Parts: sequence; C-alpha cells; structure tokens
Amino acid sequence: MRTSARELLEQLLDKDSFVSWDRPPVTVAASPQYRDALRKAAVAAGTDESVLTGEGSLRGRRVAVIACEFGFLAGSIGVAAAERIVSAVERATELGLPLVASPTSGGTRMQEGTVAFVQMVKIAGAVAAHKSAGYPYVVYLRNPTMGGVFASWGSLGHITFAEPGALIGFLGPRVYEALYGRPFPEGVQTAENLYRRGVIDGVLTIPVFRRIAHRALSVLSGMELPDPATGRQFSEQTAASQQLSSRDPAAPARNGVAESIRPDAEPNRPADDRVWQSVLISRRPQRPGLRELLRHVTQRVPLSGTGQGESDRTAVLALGRFRGQPCVVFGHDRRGQQGENTMGPAALREARRSMALAQELRLPLVLVIDTVGAALSKEAEERGLAPEIARCIADLVTLDTPTVSVLLGQGTGGGALALLPADRVLAATHGWLAPLPPEGASAIVFRDTDHAAELAAAQRISAADLLEDGVVDRIVPECPDAADEPVDFARRMVAAIARELSALRALPEPELRAARHARYRRLGLPGMPN
Repeated sequence: MRTSARELLEQLLDKDSFVSWDRPPVTVAASPQYRDALRKAAVAAGTDESVLTGEGSLRGRRVAVIACEFGFLAGSIGVAAAERIVSAVERATELGLPLVASPTSGGTRMQEGTVAFVQMVKIAGAVAAHKSAGYPYVVYLRNPTMGGVFASWGSLGHITFAEPGALIGFLGPRVYEALYGRPFPEGVQTAENLYRRGVIDGVLTIPVFRRIAHRALSVLSGMELPDPATGRQFSEQTAASQQLSSRDPAAPARNGVAESIRPDAEPNRPADDRVWQSVLISRRPQRPGLRELLRHVTQRVPLSGTGQGESDRTAVLALGRFRGQPCVVFGHDRRGQQGENTMGPAALREARRSMALAQELRLPLVLVIDTVGAALSKEAEERGLAPEIARCIADLVTLDTPTVSVLLGQGTGGGALALLPADRVLAATHGWLAPLPPEGASAIVFRDTDHAAELAAAQRISAADLLEDGVVDRIVPECPDAADEPVDFARRMVAAIARELSALRALPEPELRAARHARYRRLGLPGMPN
C-alpha cells in the first residue's frame, strides 16, 4: 500500500487548512508518446504533476508543504515538477515558513534525460538557501523514495523520518541486477534498516510524525528569526498565528516561467551512433584521467582521506597550481575504479573536506568528474551514500569561493552530480553526464540492456548536448581522442582550467554567488542557451 499525496496532506495538516500554491505545470518538450504518458498519468493519479505544494497549519502552526504523488509516473521528477518544488521552497523562504517535504519517487524522469537529472541541483540549492536563512526543513520519506530524489532534497532535512516499511535507497534493485547479474541483498533498503544504521532519525506512521514534527518545530522555530520583509526580528510563534497567505494561487508565477521549454527539441530522437561512440571512447583504458592532469600542475601537494579516519582510493585530493593559479583539486581516479569498487561514502566525505579547505583557505576549487557511478553496494547504502551526495551538492551550490567542474570522461549518476554544481563547467569532447549508465537506463525503460545506444542519444548525455542545454560552458577538444594524445590533451585541459580560474578570481564574491544561483535556478527553463 502506498500513501497518496492527498492522503498525506489530510493526515498531516489540520482539517481544511491546506491552501494549494500550484499553478499549471510548465510544458516541456515531449514526443507524442511522452505527451500521451503524461495525460494518462494525470488521469490515473488525479494530479497534474508528480508533486503537490502549498501551505496549511500543523496543530495550529503555519507550515509550507511539498508532497510527491507516486501515482504520477512513479513520482519521478522532471523539469516541471522541479520548477514547482523550487518555487514552493523559495516562497516558503520569503514567507519565513517552516517547510515539511514528503518525497516518494523512483527518481529522475527517464523520458526527459540528463536535463531532468540536473534539476536535483537547483532543488538542493533552494533547500540549502532556505536552511541558510534559518528556517526549519523537515523530511518525511514515503514508500518508495529512491535515486536522485533521496540523494538530494530527500536527504537534506534538519530531521528526517520515514513511514514504516518504506523502500528507501540510492540504487534501484532492477538496475543493479541488470548490471551485475544478481539480485541486490534483501532488507538493506528499508526504513527500519536505515534507522538502525543512523541514516535517518526514525520510522513513524503519519499521525505519530504529525506529533513529532509539531514538537520539533516548536524547538527549531523557537529562536528569534529575521522577518524576510523588514529584516526585523520576530518570533515564529507570532508568525504562526498570522492568517494563511492571501496570495492568489492563480496569480502569474513570480519567476515568470514561460509556458514552453525547448518546444522544437525532440527528446526521443533516433539512436545517434556519435553519442554511443563517445561513451565507448570514454571507457578506453588508455584514456588520461585526473592523475595525468596533475602531472602538468605545479606545486602539487597530495592529500589523503577525510581527516576523520576514512579514505577512498577511487578519489584524489590535492593542492596545486594550474598555470600559476592556486587551487584545491578533488576528483575521481579512473585507475582506482575496478568492477564494483567505485566512489563510496568516504570519497564523498573527502569531497566535502576539499570544499571546506577551499572555503577556509579562500582558494578556488577544481572538481574532476570521471566515474562509472557511486558505489552500488549494501555497505554504501547503510553508510549514508545518498545523504552524502545531497550534502555535496548543497555545499557546492553555497560555497563562497570560485569553483570549476570538469567533465573529463564518464559522468554516471549521483557520483558525478555530486561534483557538478560549479561556477564554470568544462567538458572534454567525449565526456558525458547521465542519471544512469546507458545500460542501466535501458534496463529501466526496456527491461534489457540492448537499447543503451538509443537511450544515450535520447537522453542528451553528450558534451555537445550538455553545451546546448546550458549544463556545460565550454568543450575542450580531443584531437580526435584523448587516449591517442594523452600529453597534449592534458596540457590543453590544464590551460583551459587555468583560464577559467583566472577569470573567476577576478569577480567579487557577491557577484559570484549571485551568478551561480541564477545559473542553477534556470536550468531547463527558457533563457538557457540553445
């Protein structure tokens, strides 16, 4: 049994107190088949998208709420759903309201490809801004909560609870079985197991969560907070007694979102051999990785581990100068990734160490993406892989120092997304970014791995597609393949990074932060490069 979004709201909020904030969802570019799937999903779920937002009172306390609807395409998050979520988070911040979010989702919407995958960055950024403003963020995970949703806004709560028996995890069991030929261990991805492992704070039915959330908000909201309108201090208890917002839910969207997104795009275009060839080229054993780049960096100082007793040999952390530009460097080590030995929670905590170093030393941060994906294992799930991905994304979006991300080769899943949000994003010609390896996407959509090449093209994962969609700022050429010219390519990439660092260091911090916020806020919306 699954709890619908409306059932959640009825049980969580005071009777008849919910006021919707939702406007008609923005229209995304879609094939006829996808449009038909959206129509059928709306009829089946009784909602116009996979998420409902609004405000209400929780035992007399005014709160903003976000609730996923699994009945709408498995609660998947695409551009329209992400825009609805971010608008709600921003409105809660403006109104100074505590925010209660209840995800239930299979993850990223496969029909919209990589542009849907990177929506998790802007959702995490909005949540991070809400928390930075001093307002509570409480999460209640419902059955199931998986993939990018769990690894972003589902794991950023000040406190996080889940409903009994909920399936919760980063890795989809079907994908694991398709990639490795055996089932994922049972009992790992359950709310109860993650509670025992300390990943979440508790397992509660909705009526009990309602009481606990009220009690927690009484503590979390008990401090004096700045009034978002006047800047004066005010008590949240006073704010809770104010009337519910009188803003007209049908009023024009504050962010001026247009009705159409890339109307001429065709997400389900035929399989493109060029894209699949890039995937194969990126997997060549001879391809230069981060260690080859560092050979052309001066004043190198290798570092190791989290500083708290953990290390992960699939990642590299160092200090160095790129053509005279000082920085902290962190990234994936393609040589250290073998079989199922890929980026785990320790590597992500090491990534967060690199961010803290850059922040404290006021140095730019360079992040290098070259991964087959985050670790797919029982141990990774139980040691908090998804929450660490979420924290990396939130930390990067809010960092006060210049950042450059480099898509050097493979960019698979949350392990890649964790290092993506930067002021500037470079990509090698054959670099790519996708929510899953193409074979995994094929396993979800077609229940086999035979359609990997087709989906690689349809999901717009290539460097050229990412440049067109505004995810990447610049492509560093391979002539024609970095594996055949490793030294020249490494020098070319180091020089490109140095130029970006020099330009970013010349910008004032407030301008840098504002530009980064604007960049990720508009991902997938009109105004992005075409």
